[in-house]
Amino acid sequence: MKFLDQAKVYVKSGDGGSGCLSFRREAFVEYGGPDGGDGGRGGDVVVQCVDGLNTLIDFRYQQHFKAQNGRPGKGKTMTGAGGEDIVLRVPVGTQIWDENYETLLIDITKVGQRVVLTKGGDGGFGNTRFKSSTNQAPRKTIPGWPGTEMWIWLRLKLIADAGLVGLPNAGKSTFLAAVSAAKPKIADYPFTTLHPGLGVVRLGGEELVIADIPGLIEGAHEGAGLGDRFLGHVERCGAILHLIDGTGEDPIGAWRVVRGELAAYEGGLAEKPEVTAINKIDAMTAEDLEALIELFVEETGIRPLTLSGAAGTGVKEVVGALMDHVRATRRAERASKAEAVREPDEPVWTP
Repeated sequence: MKFLDQAKVYVKSGDGGSGCLSFRREAFVEYGGPDGGDGGRGGDVVVQCVDGLNTLIDFRYQQHFKAQNGRPGKGKTMTGAGGEDIVLRVPVGTQIWDENYETLLIDITKVGQRVVLTKGGDGGFGNTRFKSSTNQAPRKTIPGWPGTEMWIWLRLKLIADAGLVGLPNAGKSTFLAAVSAAKPKIADYPFTTLHPGLGVVRLGGEELVIADIPGLIEGAHEGAGLGDRFLGHVERCGAILHLIDGTGEDPIGAWRVVRGELAAYEGGLAEKPEVTAINKIDAMTAEDLEALIELFVEETGIRPLTLSGAAGTGVKEVVGALMDHVRATRRAERASKAEAVREPDEPVWTP
């Protein structure tokens, strides 16, 4: 199934049904009178988060979604039937933006979340509504109110605990395949990975979801290469694993390029906890590796971890360091939620 992380669709809620113009005409009823019913309400456009989806591919083949219109009212003061809602089923992590891609309308963050995007139009009034002591036979009705229509953007941001970043051919897909059951495409040329992938890592009874982001190059935030489109998938991550090709021409320069792109993208990516690791150490001598580590510390002030995704060397240590950051992020989120639900006047217990 092809991965699709954004789509533009048209939605329209149903129009309300018209009010009915009707009078009673019954045998043995001396006086008739107005008995036109109101129109039914139009259907809503609803967005629902469902489990089992990880792409927006369904919205590539259908871009127009219209809820059912309300039915008109009938005689005997019968109200018209309401229109059926139309439900857009989206994966967790979907954001809904306005047509200009400037205003965030809805952020879907958990399975089962259900939000009414546009409400259907109310039904019109039948002539019964206008009966009065001075107007015994009104012929006035009101048509139904129109529904709301708009173009919207759907954007999927993967829900992952950690994100893999690095230049093309840094070994991100190999690392993901080594630590999880994911089977990303692996080849010896740049931009092998064209779409983000997810892998679940299990360590000590805990699970860690890692997102493999297609390789960045200098100028990605301005649209170069695959651009910054996929960086949005690491906005929700608790930590970042920055892989560097130790056999490359300029590993420290590669680190600076990716760090510059994270900072230029904004979205708080540059401030996220980061684990820096030199990959492909199986293709390096011990002397070259030690010299690179010392140079890295001297130039950046960071002592990187080392690993080989192909050989499995150092992988467990890197995953453990990544898990430490994710645990800290989870604890902070739980504390924030607990603080949010605490009553304002509730005393805080201190030992």
